Amino acid sequence: MQGFNVDLYSGALFINQALKWDIYGSMVALLGLTALFTVTGGLAAVIYTDTLQLFIMLAGALFVMVKALQEVGGYEALQYRYMQAVPKLTYENTSCGLPRDDSWIMPRHPVNSDLPWPAFLLGQTPASIWYWCADQVIIQRVLAAKSLSHAKGGTLFAAYIKILPFFLFLIPGMISRALYPDDVACVLPEECMRACGSRSSCYNSAYPRLLLGILPAGFKGVMLAVILAALMSDLTSIFNSASAMFTLDLWPRLRPKAGIRELLIVGKTFSVIVVGLSIAWVPIIEKVQSGQLFVYIQRVGAYLAPPIAAVYILAIFWKRMNEKGAFWALMAGLLVGLVRLVLDFAHPPPACNEDEYRPLVIRLNFMYFAMILFWITVVTAVAVSLLTEPLDSFRVRISYC
Repeated sequence: MQGFNVDLYSGALFINQALKWDIYGSMVALLGLTALFTVTGGLAAVIYTDTLQLFIMLAGALFVMVKALQEVGGYEALQYRYMQAVPKLTYENTSCGLPRDDSWIMPRHPVNSDLPWPAFLLGQTPASIWYWCADQVIIQRVLAAKSLSHAKGGTLFAAYIKILPFFLFLIPGMISRALYPDDVACVLPEECMRACGSRSSCYNSAYPRLLLGILPAGFKGVMLAVILAALMSDLTSIFNSASAMFTLDLWPRLRPKAGIRELLIVGKTFSVIVVGLSIAWVPIIEKVQSGQLFVYIQRVGAYLAPPIAAVYILAIFWKRMNEKGAFWALMAGLLVGLVRLVLDFAHPPPACNEDEYRPLVIRLNFMYFAMILFWITVVTAVAVSLLTEPLDSFRVRISYC
């Protein structure tokens, strides 16, 4: 659901930058086109369109990467120009608008950085396990494979493809700042409002700004189609997965005797409800994401995903795990995660020209919090499982394949 909201908002933002449409008008257009694929075609339509769009997205993103590197003068020139990319208008006597000193350093300092390397390894891993091993969008595709070999092959292929975003999106995003520091790295609210229509920052508009700045007119239209294909791929996946979970897992508990026709109607209706809720959530995203959608979605994942990953791992590798242990561990993890989520959104990070005012529990890096939340869930699951009756032996089956 959260990924749907972010995809919807980012797609509308791109259309807004490219075509100067209103944000909400852009969302309606994007949703209408996406719903046409999903509601009428179901999972088969989603898989076929995803497969076709994969090649379109890769070709388009590769072209933009090569063109952008040519514009900036190559990788070494990018390293120099990025560190010099400072907007002309900024606050006096502050570091606002300056690139981070560790922009080209990985791994980063474990305490004094925005991405501490221990937090990344130990905090991001649970979120990755949740997404790639337990998220409905991924699981549904694996279960749709013709055979176990196809499922394994598709999973490995996806893992290799995940290496490409560093080159296809991260590097072009840095090039965008190097070429257009006044637009992408703006600091003053009025300057950001002029550049991208947001008062917080314009980092979310880095890629659209690059496309509009370096591509000729004809290729801009092609890349608009590429970006829309990428967004529609995610949106159709979430549409279909949310509808499938509600229709097949939840509705039969309310209506055990529901027929196929009723389930089809319920599924399509639920898709419409998801759309409505997502649109209603967009103003909240605009307010709390602090100008960085990618960081926003990682934070939300860090607060909600570790409990699922912890229960998933224990269920596979520890046969003493039982239903009560899993349930109460998930409840405890969800409660702790939601408390941090509310506190985080209620106390947004201060602007670069403001002093830090948040308590330590909120200043703690979200990936360190994800690591702590993961172990809170593990301890809860183990304790409850050991204090309650074990599962019957015939219900337990452990597989490491």
